[in-house]
Amino acid sequence: MGTLASLAAGPEGDTSPALIRARWFPLGVAACTAAVLAVLLVILNRWPPHEDETLALFVGRQSLGDLFHTVLGERGGAPLHFLLAWIVAHAGGGLTELRLLSALFAAASVPVVAALCARLGGRAAGLAAAMLACGSWVLLFHGVYGRMYSLFLFTSALSYLALERAVEHGGRRAWALWGIAALLAVASHPYGALVLASQVLYLLLTRERLREAVVPLVAVAALGVPFWIADARLAGRFDVGVGGSGGRLSNSHELFSYLRQAASDYSAGYRAAVIGVLVLALVGLWQLARTRPRSALLVAIAIGTPIVALVIARLGSATSPESRHLIFALPFFSLLIAVGIVEIARVLPRGGTVVAVAVLAALVPAEVAWGWQKTPMLFTGEPKARIVARHAASDWVAQRAQPDDVLFGYEALWLEAWERSHRVSRVVVPRADGKLAFDALRKARKPLGHGVWLFDASDTTNGDAQQLTIPLRLPDPPGEFEARVWGPFLVVRTARPVGTIENFLELSRRVELVGKSLSIGDADINLATVLNAAARLGHTAG
Repeated sequence: MGTLASLAAGPEGDTSPALIRARWFPLGVAACTAAVLAVLLVILNRWPPHEDETLALFVGRQSLGDLFHTVLGERGGAPLHFLLAWIVAHAGGGLTELRLLSALFAAASVPVVAALCARLGGRAAGLAAAMLACGSWVLLFHGVYGRMYSLFLFTSALSYLALERAVEHGGRRAWALWGIAALLAVASHPYGALVLASQVLYLLLTRERLREAVVPLVAVAALGVPFWIADARLAGRFDVGVGGSGGRLSNSHELFSYLRQAASDYSAGYRAAVIGVLVLALVGLWQLARTRPRSALLVAIAIGTPIVALVIARLGSATSPESRHLIFALPFFSLLIAVGIVEIARVLPRGGTVVAVAVLAALVPAEVAWGWQKTPMLFTGEPKARIVARHAASDWVAQRAQPDDVLFGYEALWLEAWERSHRVSRVVVPRADGKLAFDALRKARKPLGHGVWLFDASDTTNGDAQQLTIPLRLPDPPGEFEARVWGPFLVVRTARPVGTIENFLELSRRVELVGKSLSIGDADINLATVLNAAARLGHTAG
């Protein structure tokens, strides 16, 4: 508790009540952390398995050298997250263990967010900000989602906290700790570059300890080269860049809608709640600018830098920025709301503390309710019929699995089959990227084994057409395939090994046409991937 209190002590003084400074702050933060961890452990496996979680674990099954080649040289993305997935996979873990890591990083983010916000706005605001962050959908959902976002929240908040301490105290040790934290943030997500950019801009504008910062900045830039390459690789795959053609968020309506969605996911998305939250945030920003100008500057830069970047960036059709991408802004948005609450309570002639507690007591449950409305299965779990069907389908796949099978897409059902039998193939043809699909087929041992595909009528990509049943339908000619149905799942498998890349792609085309006839949401993009890979094969053969 003493360490937390020292981290929370900022340079501009603390006007919080003495009781919060002395006792309630560390106890309150500990209670928030324990509550979040308890909730996340309870709901850990209620959200249905997702293909992005499957991707991390299947890539993690490779050797360490192959993992880094895949992530840094082919896919791009979040090297640190894939490294953690590699540890999970090679330790014999699976989806539950990967999600447990997300839960631990989400819970560990709470005291870091509290210390950062207390340093910027005082301990009362820091504790209130931690409470608000705990109830937000973006923290709760990504606390059980086996991807990199809770890790990114933790490392980015840690880097901002380390930066504040280095600017205040100086010294090689403080700047070295910041450099390490900044590198971890950059390694956690491509948007870590925006975190670093905001911190560099902050240093340039404050002009504090710039000489001391030069060496760690150069070190971060140099040591981060592999991450910059990975980010460029990912940007190239999804057609993200600056300038040129492509979609932008420069349209004011689109930008407003995106920011409103982010504000909703960081607090409560109900219209009245969003309006109230934004009013409180504006009050908080005004109060910070008046009493803690340096804190206000950091908050403005941390929130403003990614917004400017998204406006400038050219976004290809395969990209869709979502609230999770700016999860590193959560502490600062929560801080503005918290400072607004504290300020309104301060100016009230009587009962200010009661009012502040009442606002928090209303807002935090509203945040949880919004999360429940946005993703009800996060709290209630997927339908029992779907769970039973998924188990039965994965068992069928595991029983028939051969090491040379060619699995189409990083389907969560393949992951469950792999957890039942390690005979499940490592050869997976990625969806939505014709180049990666072709490369996976080119590298696979020849002749290729059986092709295996999955259609899920209950997937969220089906929109309003989600169903818990799917008809049994075979591609043409039926004699070349076998298929089984379990609830919403249709598994299609070739009757014989496919042999060649050309044959696999042709069979995949026929299978995806069946998916289109069944109105499966992913079938269109799957078919486009197959055709793209076939074109690459033809170009190579030519």
